[in-house]
Amino acid sequence: MPRALVCGATLALAASLAACGDSNGAGTSNDGRIHVLVYGDASNKVEKQMIDAFNRTSDVKAVLDTIPGADYQQKLQTIINTPQAPDVFFNWGGGSIQPFVEAGLLMPLDGFVEKNPNLDDKFLPSVYNSAVVDGKPYGIPMRGTQPVLLFHNKTVLDEAGVRQPETWDQLLDAVRRLKSAGVTPIALGGGDQWPTLMWFEYVYDRVAGPELFRRALDGDKAAWASADSRKALGMLKELVDAGAFGKNYDSVKYTNGASPALVAQGKAGFELMGSWYYAQQQQDAAGFAAKGLGYSTFPTVPGGKGDPSNVVGNTNNFYSVLKKTRHPEAVAKFLKLMYSDEFVKAQLAIGNLPTTTNTPRFLDTSASPKYSRFQYDLVARAKSFQLSWDQAYPPAAITPIRQAVQQFFDGQLDTDGFIKAMQALPTE
Repeated sequence: MPRALVCGATLALAASLAACGDSNGAGTSNDGRIHVLVYGDASNKVEKQMIDAFNRTSDVKAVLDTIPGADYQQKLQTIINTPQAPDVFFNWGGGSIQPFVEAGLLMPLDGFVEKNPNLDDKFLPSVYNSAVVDGKPYGIPMRGTQPVLLFHNKTVLDEAGVRQPETWDQLLDAVRRLKSAGVTPIALGGGDQWPTLMWFEYVYDRVAGPELFRRALDGDKAAWASADSRKALGMLKELVDAGAFGKNYDSVKYTNGASPALVAQGKAGFELMGSWYYAQQQQDAAGFAAKGLGYSTFPTVPGGKGDPSNVVGNTNNFYSVLKKTRHPEAVAKFLKLMYSDEFVKAQLAIGNLPTTTNTPRFLDTSASPKYSRFQYDLVARAKSFQLSWDQAYPPAAITPIRQAVQQFFDGQLDTDGFIKAMQALPTE
């Protein structure tokens, strides 16, 4: 799934949840089963398989409940403090669960980990930590990682005399060469806004390292006004002014397949996108995906504070547990399946890349072993895996973040205007 649909929540969410957090009768279903709620999509095939595996050996049975993707977050908020609440539910970690933690609705999983350390050390730390809130774990990784990569059309780059850029200056040079060759240097689905955000996430990391964003997320408004922040914004403006994205990027979307088509059809050289892009091109342009699609890490910034191994994107999806579950021991047993060999092989078979430590043993069984290994090694080596800004912040910040990045690219906000917009974001 390309992006987390964590829209529609407001700052009042945590307060309203907390106000009814001790309501009599609120909590999970009392039908004697574990209810596992997930985002309804193609990955449900594996989730159903894990439910079946669990039920073969457990006295307490589990049932899988699904909500179609577009409605998931809104309906979750509606039921999470009612008798219809699930015992275990799918989420994106970070800001997507913060209001529930603050309302006291979620079970910290440190007790589970104390009894079964594998619920911690069987997962890559850079991913596992995305569901740690206030020093306590509230989620177990349950699907696949989705780092953001720089994809390219091999033929377009070859014809323009461009090599895969390893540094920021090489990227700027590639932009100039591709523009001279008559193609859009970088495809951008600006109409969706969130693809534009990926450029900010990487440039900020390369210039300032992950610490600047961590400070901002903790409420330090001065982080956005720092010299590193201004440098990153200057670099982004330089890229836009160089014509890297053409002139009509706000009328192009990723979600309708328009921006990937520009790359596949040779009308653009690059596109920065989550790792799901490979499967998207396989679906929409199989011949191009097989022979013409290249991929690499984001360029380095000489003198920057960010480690070249750092990545940004969707670390994984997670299972969190409602504090009022009536079956905590059975839930703990169910969560063990998330690092099992059966789980890993089933996820790889549908194109997901699990972030368990046993995943490398099964990479050759994936649909694209070379690509899967590239991703896994990238995430395993990463000194930092920054969750997408619009997922790391609380849900109320999603729209303001996306609007600010779009307006900066469009020239509607200058550097000071962008800084003020980011300083105004709610952090709790």
